[in-house]
Amino acid sequence: MAEPRREFEKQLEVIEGKVIELFAMMAEDLPKATEALLSGTPDILEQLAVRERAIDALYPELEELASREILLQAPVASDLRYLLTVLRVAPEIERSHDLIMQIASRAGHIISPDLSPRASGLVRLMGDLATGMWRRATDAWYQRDRGATDELRKSDEDMDELHASLVAELASGQTRIPVVMEMTLAGHAYERLGAHAVNICRRVTYLTGPAQD
Repeated sequence: MAEPRREFEKQLEVIEGKVIELFAMMAEDLPKATEALLSGTPDILEQLAVRERAIDALYPELEELASREILLQAPVASDLRYLLTVLRVAPEIERSHDLIMQIASRAGHIISPDLSPRASGLVRLMGDLATGMWRRATDAWYQRDRGATDELRKSDEDMDELHASLVAELASGQTRIPVVMEMTLAGHAYERLGAHAVNICRRVTYLTGPAQD
């Protein structure tokens, strides 16, 4: 193998490691955000804020690495497809972690007794579903699994149904208006997290190239 190609593949490995790191932080932090929201624990929000700063530093570094390799190596075919996908996936993960922060930040405005048992249960279900979707998206990226998109589309439909149920429960008049507003924002963030997980899997489908007969 020629030395330039060997160096290029080494850089691709570095880039892949950073992508996996971003995915891992998302999968770890999403359940923490749900716990912060339902428990009102401020320590969790502080932990997530530290992670947010780490992602904010890693994301532009990853973009710079991928862009540099495109400029220096002028890659084609699967290599170019990979680097273009990284440039699309990295900002999607960064925006998704912003949604995690939005969920966790609601914790200081909600006290658990403010929520009906049904509302709390629905939030828990949405959090668990979003976490499962992101873990599946992480596996899909790591394994280059084209089949995850259809699976996550179904999960996204389930998320939409849970979100509609939460909105209906909040509108029932049993919850204080300020809490309704905060939980509505949190519910929307969960819905967006599900949509982002589906988008990630679509990117994986593009990354793997045309389906083989």
